[in-house]
Amino acid sequence: MFGRKMRGLALVLALTMAAAQPVSATSLDEKQKALEQQQAKTKSNLASQQNKIDELEKKKASLQKEIDKMDSDLVELMAEIKTLKGDIEDKEADIESTKAELQTAQADQEKQYDSMKTRIAYIYENGGSAAWAEMILSDANISNLLNKAEYTQEIYDYDRKALDTYVETVENVQQLERDLEDEKAELVTMKEENEEEEKALNAALEKKKKTSANYASEISAAEKKAQEYSDLIRQQSAQIRQIQQEKAAQEAARKAAEEAKKRAEAERKAAEEAAKKAAAANKGTSSSTSKPSGGTSSGSTSSGSTSSGSSSSGNTSSGSTSKPSYSGKGSSVVAYATQFVGNPYVWGGESLTNGADCSGFIKSVYAHFGVSLPHSSSAMRSCGVGVSYSDAMPGDIICYSGHVAIYMGGGAIVHASNKKDGIKISYNAAYRTILAVRRVI
Repeated sequence: MFGRKMRGLALVLALTMAAAQPVSATSLDEKQKALEQQQAKTKSNLASQQNKIDELEKKKASLQKEIDKMDSDLVELMAEIKTLKGDIEDKEADIESTKAELQTAQADQEKQYDSMKTRIAYIYENGGSAAWAEMILSDANISNLLNKAEYTQEIYDYDRKALDTYVETVENVQQLERDLEDEKAELVTMKEENEEEEKALNAALEKKKKTSANYASEISAAEKKAQEYSDLIRQQSAQIRQIQQEKAAQEAARKAAEEAKKRAEAERKAAEEAAKKAAAANKGTSSSTSKPSGGTSSGSTSSGSTSSGSSSSGNTSSGSTSKPSYSGKGSSVVAYATQFVGNPYVWGGESLTNGADCSGFIKSVYAHFGVSLPHSSSAMRSCGVGVSYSDAMPGDIICYSGHVAIYMGGGAIVHASNKKDGIKISYNAAYRTILAVRRVI
């Protein structure tokens, strides 16, 4: 009996000592709290880093739109330069053709002049003007006399008319050559200005692309940092789960120790009661037995769920066109626009007095009549309704590659030409390739 009592006390002592070995619950709680605080700070850092990424992405996307627009403008500018080169080559061919016409006229004049000199030489070689008069008057037949006089007059008239024709032809050809040279000079000036704009646009585009590359580098670094924060959060979550598991195991051990202590106490009391009964009965042969009992432990598991959702939307758009008609207001547009002839050309400008470029000039002119137009020569090719050049009326917009003008009628246009000439009137609307004619009023 004494042996059983000693075994019960030893079991209680062993269980008590076992329960005291692990880290205390208070220590685990403090460790978990510290980890949770660290994790909260890490999550805050991650959110801050994600906001930085979002901001950089927005800036990069906005910059990319600017780059795309500049790329589009550059392509259009290069196409315009190419078209101008072709127009210049055509103009040079026209100038060479005009020079050939002038040479032909001069050759005809030289032939005529040689013939006239031969006739004059013949007269003087035969006695000069007196001999010529004697030859005419020597004929006794009045009819022959008149015929000779008339023939002489015809020769004179022919020479006079031929000379006048030559002078007129030479003047016309020389004027045409001057006009073609002026048109060529205007095209060359526009080409040079466009090439300058191309260089400036390329420089600006290169700068923006470098900025975009810097954004991409910053985004990459921020994403790497965000990934480090995400990895740290996962590690901290794993450590928190481990502490929670240790706390659960410690709690299970504590409950098991309490159960064992209760069983040991019950056995001790039972043994003492049995001893008292045995002593009271004074029986040396009495005995008692007890069977140990065990406990079980159980655990619990938890599960979670996730949900997700998505949405999408779309839209469609439609356009309409109208048949070309003429309101008659175009003459008023022309009269208003020609007031500003002689004012300066300023690239990107919209001022009719202080300076405008080709599309800015037309935009401001039509704004006076309540018509809203874009500040873009290429965009104007889609405004209003299209008409053929043969049907063009005053006020219609003549569209070239990278240039626009207002048709005045009679083949003339008024437009903001270039830095050299400013706003001017040109008398040959077809001086370069016409891409479209648009009627907006």
